[in-house]
Amino acid sequence: MQLDLGPDPRTEILQRTHDLLIAHFGRVVRPPDKRRDPVWTLVQGVIGARTKTIHSNRSADEMLAHFGTWEAVAAASEAELLPFLETATFPELMAERLKACLSEIVARRGEVDLRHLSNLPTEEAMEWLESLPGVARKVSAGVMNASTFKRAALVIDTNHRRVIQRMGLVPAKADTARAYDTLMPILPADWTAEDADEHHLLVKRVGQRFCRPKETHCGICPARPECRTARKREI
Repeated sequence: MQLDLGPDPRTEILQRTHDLLIAHFGRVVRPPDKRRDPVWTLVQGVIGARTKTIHSNRSADEMLAHFGTWEAVAAASEAELLPFLETATFPELMAERLKACLSEIVARRGEVDLRHLSNLPTEEAMEWLESLPGVARKVSAGVMNASTFKRAALVIDTNHRRVIQRMGLVPAKADTARAYDTLMPILPADWTAEDADEHHLLVKRVGQRFCRPKETHCGICPARPECRTARKREI
């Protein structure tokens, strides 16, 4: 017989942190018109590693406008893709990854189309995406959450992961996949896809502004009341 230990206290920490960040930053809700097609979201994610979102968004838009279809992007040479990836941190690598990813989808599906994923449970859809070249957990969660699929999958980038590690919610050496697997079961039960998206965007802001890799500003960080690292530094 298993004992009912009650709700995981980390769920309450996540909710309290979410409320604190909304109070500090205000609401960060993605408008419906910003939820793009899943393929566009995949492309933006594949080419967006260590690149500002505004640049990877523009690159995805410009490639589609120039080539006309994602099948044409897949058929283009890496050299032909490079002019659209000049703002990427590693343009040659991004061109290689993007072509490999889209070409693999064409090989499996006959075209660059992800509509079949809408019929799969979120975990199975993410597993399929992560079997593609250049697609890891952050990108697969982004496709499921931030696109028109609108699933309650928590996107975790480097900034987000650093914050939740310092808060003590996931192991200090957890990679993105392990952080995701740790947090998803303890998200508040009533959180929607929009809530998960907003939580990521809010925590990401903490990582960008207060909880930097080599410098922290715990004294003024809005997540301080719920952060293990901040409490230790107050002792």
